[in-house]
Amino acid sequence: MQKLVLIRHGESVFNKEDRFTGWEDVDLSADGLLQAQNAGKLLAENGYTFDIGFTSVLKRSIKTMHFVLEELDHLWIPVRKSWRLNERFYGALQGLNKAETIEKYGEEQVHKWRRDPHEHPPAITEQDKRFPGHYLRYNDLTYRELPLTENLSETMDRALPFWHEHIVPAIRDGKKVIICAHGNSLRALIQYIEHLSDEEVTKLEIPTATPWIYELDDHLDKINQYYLR
Repeated sequence: MQKLVLIRHGESVFNKEDRFTGWEDVDLSADGLLQAQNAGKLLAENGYTFDIGFTSVLKRSIKTMHFVLEELDHLWIPVRKSWRLNERFYGALQGLNKAETIEKYGEEQVHKWRRDPHEHPPAITEQDKRFPGHYLRYNDLTYRELPLTENLSETMDRALPFWHEHIVPAIRDGKKVIICAHGNSLRALIQYIEHLSDEEVTKLEIPTATPWIYELDDHLDKINQYYLR
């Protein structure tokens, strides 16, 4: 049996302000920093150790991983960062207040944008300051990999290659793995691991900075799953 630990980043500034975040590189809030530290303490108290970590290229995820590993005295382990673990790209919704967006477009439409695996939020243009092509961290992405909008299915399409090419080999090598990512990139991995339907994954809630533990068999099929609290 192998254990895999997933953690959604701590509360971000945009989470606190109830804004759509996506690839906007906002920092942790003060509460989010404490949440990350508490997650690390909880893992330490339960005897967890790790050999390798995986995270996105967004600072709220990177910093959460840092504070978790600091509490474990594990800052020395390798951490692989990839845009493929980024949050879903919310297009023109990024930065908007969720309540105000509901007032403008209606609750049903906003719910579809947020949770329907095949629904696209409104797209941005390449001239928009939020377009990832303007940022150095995405210089290695191809034109087709730079999103203007993204649904959950597309988030899964870009997260799963990283899962198969980097995370699975580490688990099969017997390494103890921790992944710190985002609500929707984690939903994509969880949908794959648990063979969830689109309807089931839309109902999945992932709290911030709460270790989600998987016990996996030799085929990486789920034996058990639970939150560490």
